[in-house]
Amino acid sequence: MHSKSIKLIIIGLIAGLINGLFGSGGGTLVVPALVFLLGLKDYKAHATAISIILPLTIISTFIYLYNKIIRFDIAIIVGLGGIVGSIIGAKFLKKIPTPTLRKIFGSIIILTAIRMIIR
Repeated sequence: MHSKSIKLIIIGLIAGLINGLFGSGGGTLVVPALVFLLGLKDYKAHATAISIILPLTIISTFIYLYNKIIRFDIAIIVGLGGIVGSIIGAKFLKKIPTPTLRKIFGSIIILTAIRMIIR
């Protein structure tokens, strides 16, 4: 097996673990891994991460459903907003310069981490 294939499998394993444990989609790890370990352009890494996270999220959702831990009243409303937001985000992704995209993405990760540590 090639070293690139091994890297991809490890990225997938870690992303799946993070998605299952934290429900965070693993994109916070997948995007930097694709950019810095595999050399993908940022916008391709973001788009690829979304397609990687979809099957992970489906599997996690079935497990969460089985364990009856999903709040559908919240999930449906937030999901509808998320659909609109994802359409807008996907249309603008390639229009945002890479340095700006990195700053936005990094800032969101840092702010989220700080909020979780403080609480």
